[in-house]
Amino acid sequence: EGAELATGGSRRGIVVSTLAEARFFAAGGFDDILYAFPVPAWRLAECSALAQRLQEFQLLVDSPQGLEMLLQNPLPGGKRWLVWLKLDCGNGRAGIRPTDPEALALARAIAEGSPELVTLVGVYAHCGNTYGCRDIPAIQAIARDTTAAVLEFVTA
Repeated sequence: EGAELATGGSRRGIVVSTLAEARFFAAGGFDDILYAFPVPAWRLAECSALAQRLQEFQLLVDSPQGLEMLLQNPLPGGKRWLVWLKLDCGNGRAGIRPTDPEALALARAIAEGSPELVTLVGVYAHCGNTYGCRDIPAIQAIARDTTAAVLEFVTA
């Protein structure tokens, strides 16, 4: 019910952190799901099944190895992997730092490498480093820093 409210009844644009959640929402009629964790190789078959089943199943990539794994495992039937580049803007859990020189190269490789197999949807950052904040101004400062880092990266 919460996801239905959050999506305005569209059942589109839901973000999940586990594939169990993705399967749950898919079973509930959601057909646009972002798996917001860089896909590990051992989960690729599950991701492929969801990508084939749903109108849009999106996932994160944060390394050249992650991109290569998708390129080596194309989706059948003319479908493409829908990819967000995961940036680490201070969380330290997953993603590539936007200031890392390899980040721009990875973005270009996703966007320009094999668009018939992998499509760059956008850039994704998670402010998980707010979890330890004790007040609203601290959370706002992290949000501002993350926004600035993402905008600078996208502009570059």
